[in-house]
Amino acid sequence: MWSVSLHRRLIHSSYCVMKKLKSRTPAEQRWVQRQLRDPYVKASHVQNYRCRSAFKLLEIDDKFRLLQPGFSVVDCGAAPGAWSQVAVQRVNSTGGDPDLPRGTVVGIDLLNIPRLDGAHFLSCHDVTDPATQAKLLELLPDGQAHVILSDMAPNASGFREMDHERLITLCLSLVKLADKILQPGGNLLCKYWDGILAHKLQETLSNVFDNVRIIRPNASRKDSSEHYFLARKHRKPIK
Repeated sequence: MWSVSLHRRLIHSSYCVMKKLKSRTPAEQRWVQRQLRDPYVKASHVQNYRCRSAFKLLEIDDKFRLLQPGFSVVDCGAAPGAWSQVAVQRVNSTGGDPDLPRGTVVGIDLLNIPRLDGAHFLSCHDVTDPATQAKLLELLPDGQAHVILSDMAPNASGFREMDHERLITLCLSLVKLADKILQPGGNLLCKYWDGILAHKLQETLSNVFDNVRIIRPNASRKDSSEHYFLARKHRKPIK
């Protein structure tokens, strides 16, 4: 009965969206039609994830086991909160399983992030701002995180090289953040757009992590240039 009801809701939703397409621009129509065809968008509705990007993190974590019960996780660029949903489940930050250690999830974004049980959100905050980082240290147990996640990206300007450079700059700021809050042996996962500066980011990560690899999840769109650096086993800089 549940599956029949869900199927009817999806059909009804698709019908309503298609009725509205006539009032959209051609670009908006293409985007809506792509969303309707996307199996990850459909799956996110069925599994109650806030957006399709949840499946990228699920795929990566299933393979590399970054998120363990009891871990402290910082989700940068968290809005609308899909990666935080995955992290909450995997680190047991709601305490839903009393037999497992309880983790911590802190999400940060310039945008508002809707409330999520098991997560602390710093909405309308800049992760590169020292004031934000001070709040982050207060929220993390012992002021340290096991994992930093980043699916953040700047607003697209339409100029690919400029957008690539801006995202690399954001990722480089996360390396500095890792030096402040990531515990020795901790991990960093960050999205970047492919381009000429990717090697600079990889070199910088290799200077402070034992292992750095490039990942492209199956859930990434085929026409996207996005990739992820997974940097593992952080080494604290010598002061």
